[in-house]
Amino acid sequence: MKNPGTLCIISAPSGTGKSTLIQTLMQYNGFIYKIKLSISYTTRIKRSGEIHGKDYYFISRKKFKYMINKNKFFEHAKVFNHYYGTLKNDIKTMLNAGIHVVLNIDWKGAQQIRNKIPNNVYTIFILPPSKKELSRRLYLRGQDAAKIIAERMKHAMDEISHFKEYDYVVINDNFNIALIHLQSIILSEQLRIAHQKIRYAALINNLLLSDV
Repeated sequence: MKNPGTLCIISAPSGTGKSTLIQTLMQYNGFIYKIKLSISYTTRIKRSGEIHGKDYYFISRKKFKYMINKNKFFEHAKVFNHYYGTLKNDIKTMLNAGIHVVLNIDWKGAQQIRNKIPNNVYTIFILPPSKKELSRRLYLRGQDAAKIIAERMKHAMDEISHFKEYDYVVINDNFNIALIHLQSIILSEQLRIAHQKIRYAALINNLLLSDV
Protein backbone atom coordinates (compact mmCIF):
# COMPACT_ATOMS: atom_id res chain seq x y z
CA MET A 1 0.00 0.00 0.00
CA LYS A 2 1.43 3.35 -1.00
CA ASN A 3 1.59 6.32 1.32
CA PRO A 4 -0.58 9.04 -0.27
CA GLY A 5 1.05 12.29 -1.24
CA THR A 6 -0.11 15.59 0.25
CA LEU A 7 -0.31 19.12 -1.12
CA CYS A 8 1.13 22.01 0.90
CA ILE A 9 0.24 25.41 -0.53
CA ILE A 10 2.36 28.39 0.57
CA SER A 11 1.24 31.90 -0.39
CA ALA A 12 2.45 35.42 0.38
CA PRO A 13 2.67 38.84 -1.28
CA SER A 14 5.88 39.90 -3.04
CA GLY A 15 8.61 41.05 -0.65
CA THR A 16 7.54 38.84 2.25
CA GLY A 17 10.50 36.49 1.82
CA LYS A 18 8.43 33.50 0.75
CA SER A 19 10.74 32.27 -2.00
CA THR A 20 13.84 32.42 0.21
CA LEU A 21 12.04 30.59 3.00
CA ILE A 22 10.88 27.86 0.63
CA GLN A 23 14.32 27.48 -0.96
CA THR A 24 15.92 27.11 2.46
CA LEU A 25 13.18 24.71 3.55
CA MET A 26 13.97 22.46 0.58
CA GLN A 27 17.69 22.47 1.44
CA TYR A 28 17.20 21.51 5.08
CA ASN A 29 14.35 19.04 4.94
CA GLY A 30 16.25 15.91 5.95
CA PHE A 31 14.07 15.32 9.00
CA ILE A 32 10.91 15.58 6.90
CA TYR A 33 9.53 12.70 4.83
CA LYS A 34 9.51 12.86 1.01
CA ILE A 35 9.03 16.51 0.06
CA LYS A 36 9.41 18.26 -3.28
CA LEU A 37 8.73 21.73 -4.65
CA SER A 38 6.40 21.91 -7.63
CA ILE A 39 7.91 24.10 -10.37
CA SER A 40 5.42 26.48 -11.94
CA TYR A 41 5.17 27.63 -15.54
CA THR A 42 5.24 31.36 -16.22
CA THR A 43 5.17 33.83 -19.11
CA ARG A 44 7.27 36.46 -17.35
CA ILE A 45 10.87 37.18 -18.34
CA LYS A 46 13.59 35.23 -16.56
CA ARG A 47 15.37 37.35 -13.96
CA SER A 48 19.10 37.43 -13.35
CA GLY A 49 20.23 34.24 -11.59
CA GLU A 50 17.05 32.30 -12.32
CA ILE A 51 17.32 28.92 -14.02
CA HIS A 52 14.78 27.43 -16.42
CA GLY A 53 13.45 24.20 -14.97
CA LYS A 54 14.63 25.04 -11.46
CA ASP A 55 12.97 28.32 -10.52
CA TYR A 56 10.24 28.28 -13.19
CA TYR A 57 9.53 26.90 -16.62
CA PHE A 58 9.67 30.07 -18.70
CA ILE A 59 7.39 29.80 -21.73
CA SER A 60 5.69 32.14 -24.20
CA ARG A 61 2.24 33.58 -23.67
CA LYS A 62 1.08 31.76 -26.80
CA LYS A 63 2.21 28.39 -25.44
CA PHE A 64 0.68 29.12 -22.03
CA LYS A 65 -2.71 29.90 -23.55
CA TYR A 66 -2.46 26.75 -25.66
CA MET A 67 -1.87 24.74 -22.47
CA ILE A 68 -4.89 26.42 -20.83
CA ASN A 69 -7.07 25.44 -23.80
CA LYS A 70 -5.79 21.87 -23.56
CA ASN A 71 -6.65 21.77 -19.83
CA LYS A 72 -3.03 21.06 -18.90
CA PHE A 73 -2.98 23.12 -15.72
CA PHE A 74 -4.02 22.07 -12.23
CA GLU A 75 -4.35 25.78 -11.46
CA HIS A 76 -3.33 28.99 -13.16
CA ALA A 77 -3.61 32.73 -12.54
CA LYS A 78 -2.64 36.06 -14.05
CA VAL A 79 -0.47 38.26 -11.81
CA PHE A 80 0.98 41.63 -12.91
CA ASN A 81 0.10 40.85 -16.53
CA HIS A 82 2.01 37.55 -16.42
CA TYR A 83 0.57 34.05 -16.30
CA TYR A 84 1.57 31.42 -13.74
CA GLY A 85 0.41 27.82 -13.67
CA THR A 86 0.96 24.37 -12.16
CA LEU A 87 0.98 21.43 -14.55
CA LYS A 88 -1.70 18.84 -13.76
CA ASN A 89 0.40 15.79 -14.72
CA ASP A 90 3.33 16.91 -12.54
CA ILE A 91 1.12 17.06 -9.44
CA LYS A 92 -0.63 13.78 -10.21
CA THR A 93 2.69 11.95 -10.69
CA MET A 94 4.18 13.23 -7.44
CA LEU A 95 1.07 12.52 -5.36
CA ASN A 96 0.85 8.98 -6.74
CA ALA A 97 4.48 8.48 -5.72
CA GLY A 98 3.62 9.47 -2.14
CA ILE A 99 5.51 12.76 -2.29
CA HIS A 100 4.66 15.69 -0.02
CA VAL A 101 4.32 18.45 -2.65
CA VAL A 102 4.94 22.12 -1.86
CA LEU A 103 3.29 24.66 -4.15
CA ASN A 104 4.42 28.28 -4.21
CA ILE A 105 1.24 29.90 -5.56
CA ASP A 106 -1.10 32.79 -4.76
CA TRP A 107 -4.53 32.78 -3.14
CA LYS A 108 -6.33 32.44 -6.48
CA GLY A 109 -4.47 29.23 -7.23
CA ALA A 110 -5.08 28.01 -3.68
CA GLN A 111 -8.83 28.50 -4.12
CA GLN A 112 -8.81 26.60 -7.42
CA ILE A 113 -7.01 23.63 -5.87
CA ARG A 114 -9.22 23.49 -2.78
CA ASN A 115 -12.29 23.46 -5.01
CA LYS A 116 -10.85 20.46 -6.86
CA ILE A 117 -9.42 18.48 -3.92
CA PRO A 118 -10.79 19.70 -0.57
CA ASN A 119 -9.01 16.85 1.26
CA ASN A 120 -5.31 15.96 1.54
CA VAL A 121 -4.28 19.60 1.13
CA TYR A 122 -3.36 22.29 3.65
CA THR A 123 -2.39 25.93 3.23
CA ILE A 124 0.11 28.33 4.80
CA PHE A 125 0.10 32.12 4.43
CA ILE A 126 3.25 34.12 5.17
CA LEU A 127 2.77 37.66 6.46
CA PRO A 128 5.29 40.51 6.73
CA PRO A 129 5.77 42.01 10.21
CA SER A 130 4.35 45.36 9.04
CA LYS A 131 3.30 47.33 5.97
CA LYS A 132 6.31 49.60 6.41
CA GLU A 133 8.70 46.64 6.47
CA LEU A 134 7.11 45.12 3.38
CA SER A 135 7.59 48.38 1.48
CA ARG A 136 11.21 48.58 2.67
CA ARG A 137 11.93 45.04 1.45
CA LEU A 138 10.45 45.75 -1.96
CA TYR A 139 12.67 48.80 -2.34
CA LEU A 140 15.75 46.91 -1.17
CA ARG A 141 15.26 44.27 -3.87
CA GLY A 142 16.08 46.95 -6.43
CA GLN A 143 14.14 45.16 -9.14
CA ASP A 144 11.32 47.62 -9.75
CA ALA A 145 10.71 51.34 -10.22
CA ALA A 146 8.81 53.31 -7.58
CA LYS A 147 5.60 53.16 -9.63
CA ILE A 148 5.80 49.37 -9.89
CA ILE A 149 6.52 49.06 -6.17
CA ALA A 150 3.42 51.14 -5.42
CA GLU A 151 1.39 48.73 -7.57
CA ARG A 152 2.94 45.75 -5.80
CA MET A 153 2.03 47.24 -2.41
CA LYS A 154 -1.57 47.71 -3.53
CA HIS A 155 -1.64 44.14 -4.82
CA ALA A 156 -0.06 42.90 -1.57
CA MET A 157 -2.84 44.42 0.52
CA ASP A 158 -5.40 42.60 -1.61
CA GLU A 159 -3.52 39.32 -1.17
CA ILE A 160 -3.17 39.79 2.59
CA SER A 161 -6.93 40.25 2.87
CA HIS A 162 -7.27 36.53 2.01
CA PHE A 163 -5.03 35.22 4.79
CA LYS A 164 -8.02 34.02 6.85
CA GLU A 165 -8.77 31.47 4.13
CA TYR A 166 -5.58 29.59 5.08
CA ASP A 167 -4.99 26.89 7.68
CA TYR A 168 -1.77 28.37 9.08
CA VAL A 169 -0.18 31.81 9.26
CA VAL A 170 3.55 32.45 9.65
CA ILE A 171 4.92 35.95 10.27
CA ASN A 172 8.34 36.47 8.68
CA ASP A 173 9.80 38.95 11.13
CA ASN A 174 12.80 36.81 12.07
CA PHE A 175 13.85 34.53 9.18
CA ASN A 176 15.16 31.65 11.31
CA ILE A 177 12.05 31.57 13.48
CA ALA A 178 9.77 31.71 10.43
CA LEU A 179 11.72 28.80 8.90
CA ILE A 180 11.31 26.72 12.07
CA HIS A 181 7.58 27.46 12.04
CA LEU A 182 7.30 26.29 8.42
CA GLN A 183 9.25 23.11 9.15
CA SER A 184 7.11 22.42 12.20
CA ILE A 185 3.85 22.79 10.29
CA ILE A 186 4.95 20.47 7.50
CA LEU A 187 6.32 17.85 9.87
CA SER A 188 3.19 17.89 12.04
CA GLU A 189 1.02 17.43 8.95
CA GLN A 190 3.10 14.42 7.92
CA LEU A 191 2.66 12.90 11.37
CA ARG A 192 -1.13 12.85 11.13
CA ILE A 193 -2.60 9.42 11.81
CA ALA A 194 -3.99 9.18 8.26
CA HIS A 195 -0.42 9.09 6.97
CA GLN A 196 1.22 7.26 9.86
CA LYS A 197 -1.06 4.22 9.79
CA ILE A 198 -0.11 3.63 6.15
CA ARG A 199 3.58 4.49 6.48
CA TYR A 200 4.05 2.22 9.49
CA ALA A 201 1.36 -0.37 8.80
CA ALA A 202 3.73 -3.30 9.27
CA LEU A 203 5.05 -1.94 12.58
CA ILE A 204 1.57 -1.25 13.94
CA ASN A 205 0.31 -4.69 12.93
CA ASN A 206 3.32 -6.30 14.61
CA LEU A 207 2.73 -4.32 17.81
CA LEU A 208 -0.95 -5.26 17.94
CA LEU A 209 -0.49 -8.93 17.09
CA SER A 210 2.69 -9.66 19.03
CA ASP A 211 2.40 -11.79 22.18
CA VAL A 212 5.47 -10.19 23.76
